[in-house]
Amino acid sequence: MFIHTVKIRKPKVWLFILLGLLAAGLAVLLFFGLKGRGSIRELNSETKRQTFLHEMGWEVPERFEEVRTVLIPEEWESVYLDYNKLQKQQGFDLTPYKGMQVQVYTYKVLNYPGHENESCILCHLMVSDGQLIGGDVCSTASDGFMQGVLNS
Repeated sequence: MFIHTVKIRKPKVWLFILLGLLAAGLAVLLFFGLKGRGSIRELNSETKRQTFLHEMGWEVPERFEEVRTVLIPEEWESVYLDYNKLQKQQGFDLTPYKGMQVQVYTYKVLNYPGHENESCILCHLMVSDGQLIGGDVCSTASDGFMQGVLNS
């Protein structure tokens, strides 16, 4: 039987433990940092908004129907609370934008199943400082609906 002993000094052990913890922390930060960056969409031009909508499977006219500036209120009632639930399901959250003005771009959706080429299906993209912060696709018909923009 062969026995080999190795003498490790305490400073070296602590150094390896510290380096291991730093490496693990860096890996976690990189993982979550890169994961979060994937959801950031830069939509600061019509071309980028059109590309995004086509990636989501929506066919829309070459230019938005309307753009308006909307103030997201500081205090939310049930309508905004419900709307933010829809946004959270898509990975967005409007909470940091309370009290801020954002741009809402409205497009007619031309290929919604069962409503092709009808003018009652709209897509809204909420943009702040050129970045997508939320959106929806909805029907303005009397039996209307609303769903996330990412659900195509």
